[in-house]
Amino acid sequence: MGGFDDSAIAPATTPPLTTVRQPLARIAAELVEVLTALIAGRPTSSRVLPTELVIRESA
Repeated sequence: MGGFDDSAIAPATTPPLTTVRQPLARIAAELVEVLTALIAGRPTSSRVLPTELVIRESA
């Protein structure tokens, strides 16, 4: 069993959940860039951001 987003509850569960950590601040910044470009009529491209597997006892 595992989770996503590495929420604060993940390490507090029994057993602690393995999760995927995402750079939420960077996701928000990239989203603003994409939306701004779309509103201005500029082309955008897909983006791949880094994630991290946080292994805990549920792995």
